[in-house]
Amino acid sequence: MKTPVFTAILIGLTLHLSAQEGKVTIQQDPKIDQLVKLYTDVNSKSGFYQIQVGFGDYQKAQNLKSQVEIDFPDWYSKIEFESPTYRVRLGRFKTKLEAERKYLEVRKKYPDAMLLKPENESKS
Repeated sequence: MKTPVFTAILIGLTLHLSAQEGKVTIQQDPKIDQLVKLYTDVNSKSGFYQIQVGFGDYQKAQNLKSQVEIDFPDWYSKIEFESPTYRVRLGRFKTKLEAERKYLEVRKKYPDAMLLKPENESKS
């Protein structure tokens, strides 16, 4: 019984002592950085559909946002200040279809909710 334990300890120490430290160098095409920057620029300029669930003073907006985070925990939510009120907005939907579907879901809980178009969407 002692021999297998001793052998295992000896092998473990041998492997530990012979371990080497290495250095990893990653070489990447500079075009990848350009593509990442281009992707970031395009996405920062593209708008998202959002759902405004309510507005009011700061405390009311905080309370509403807390409730929205409970009701829709996996969705992006934020408070935006547009003088003179704070607005609680929900979601970042890329397509109108997705936004409309989510809007119908939100309206069941928040009947005064409004669907907001992206700022950069051309007016029809």
